Amino acid sequence: MTIEPISHINIKPLIPLVLKLWPECDPDEEYDNYQNVLASKNEICFLMKNEGKYVAFIHCALRFDYVEGTNSSPVGYVEGIYVEPEYRKSGVGKQLLEAGEGWSKSKGCSQYASDTEIFNEDSINFHKKAGFEEVNRVVCFVKDLN
Repeated sequence: MTIEPISHINIKPLIPLVLKLWPECDPDEEYDNYQNVLASKNEICFLMKNEGKYVAFIHCALRFDYVEGTNSSPVGYVEGIYVEPEYRKSGVGKQLLEAGEGWSKSKGCSQYASDTEIFNEDSINFHKKAGFEEVNRVVCFVKDLN
């Protein structure tokens, strides 16, 4: 298995993985979003390739605004990570996290952060196993103003 940074070559095969993580998203909009990631100095995406097939990705960004539980800026932030089910618990996710961590360090970050849905126990356990410390749980609200 090999890790590749996002490129013009692998951006199209990235989109089906992105849609598995965020199925409500529009494929064309995501393609445009990841074209912007490709051009950005403050974002990166790494893909894991196994025998010619892309099986996982991580999208990391620098966050300059406040990140819950941190005390530095910028912070390397895991915007999203997805591993195909048959590759989970094989070290693929850990390798991608480490790639994002290395990128974050190279950008001057001293902290690396992430989030997940409050009910996603698999993701919570994955993050804890990878060395992340839970710092908060949040319930979000919205009210329409008519």
